[in-house]
Amino acid sequence: MAQPLALGAEDRRLLRDHRAIVGVDEVGRGSLAGPVVVCAVRWEEIPDNPLVRDSKRLTATRRAAVATWIRSRTATWTAVEIWPEVIDRINILEATRCAMRCSVRALRSPGDAVVVDAVDLGDGFEWAMHPIKADSQFFAVATASILAKTWRDDLMVEMAPRFGQWQWDQNKGYGTPAHRTAVLRSGRSYLHRESFKLASERG
Repeated sequence: MAQPLALGAEDRRLLRDHRAIVGVDEVGRGSLAGPVVVCAVRWEEIPDNPLVRDSKRLTATRRAAVATWIRSRTATWTAVEIWPEVIDRINILEATRCAMRCSVRALRSPGDAVVVDAVDLGDGFEWAMHPIKADSQFFAVATASILAKTWRDDLMVEMAPRFGQWQWDQNKGYGTPAHRTAVLRSGRSYLHRESFKLASERG
């Protein structure tokens, strides 16, 4: 099978007119439990690494190795967590947007380009690009995707022993059949999202 083309061309094109590029992505919007995590990564130049791609296309072992490489090479990066109490209050899209805006404010300097995966950040952030599938087009966004995925997976695995009946070490809080069955059998923990209803829970 042919290897996918290495990312970086679109990023380098932006860097012709900008001091740096900040890539932003999230993980956990569709899960039943745990936080949504947003990472932003700032690059002043784009190194070569053919393994950098959308985090969903990497095995867990390879993703962890690439995440370590990213952290050693990037100018700076940040992670923002939004937990179920806030998600249930303002909805998952607004929670994601809030985390993304915070991450951009934390990293962006004058003259930087900002590329976000598919979420319009709204008023005051009109200069941020938000193309669909940006994690498959931009090296900076793919690196943010990888850091967000490894960060959130590690959180869920760390919490799993205290919430054993829901098996978060296996499902990372997503709605697998086994997780859904466990919710119907044991109910929800305080880290489950009340705003996410299973089909059998709806009136």
